[in-house]
Amino acid sequence: MEVELMAITPQAEEVIEKACRTCYLSFNRFDPPESTRELIRKVISKGHHSVLEHASATFRVKGGSRVFTHELVRHRFVSPSQESQRYVCYADKPGRHKTKDYNCIIPDSIDGVSLKMNGSCFSGREAFIKAQEQCYRLYEQLLAAGVPPEDARYILPGGTESEIVITANFRELRHLITLRCNPRAHWEIRRICLKILDIMKKEAPIVFSDFVIDAQGESAQLAPEEELG
Repeated sequence: MEVELMAITPQAEEVIEKACRTCYLSFNRFDPPESTRELIRKVISKGHHSVLEHASATFRVKGGSRVFTHELVRHRFVSPSQESQRYVCYADKPGRHKTKDYNCIIPDSIDGVSLKMNGSCFSGREAFIKAQEQCYRLYEQLLAAGVPPEDARYILPGGTESEIVITANFRELRHLITLRCNPRAHWEIRRICLKILDIMKKEAPIVFSDFVIDAQGESAQLAPEEELG
């Protein structure tokens, strides 16, 4: 999985501070970085998160599945632009070469299990690979027979790799990270959102300072306020 920061509001945390100080016309107290840290931590602790909407970031995510993207787009204030299976071909078709190679994400949880297929025993991974390869071969045959990609795509599994670009303001990014970096979140979206969090802790360390990544780097949660200092 690869997460690339494409764009971010310049001097984002100072923008947030200035927007917040507009409410009180307290620009005489604008003295970054100390005043920025103090004010942003204060508004976050009090739940006044609307000022965080004045800054945003855009990410390109590669190596995630359509299972992941279906979970992601449930966050209505995250703006997505996703690879289209209508216009992106994963195999040649009459008059057009494939756009990109087909790839399917395989969950680690299927390792260590045994399954029977057509009277033979396979490991979970072997069975999974065989099944998704059958789906892909049928996809190839449908395209070769003249079926349009928008209809042939119905046979492709949810694990099909799909590129996506997302933009969200800092308030929504905090909401996304709170829910999806939690240990109970699905492993794929959790891993991707942890990468987003890692980027945001570097780019906007004050806004995202209260998120603590565990020692294994597998989840993150908000730290108790008394631990922030």
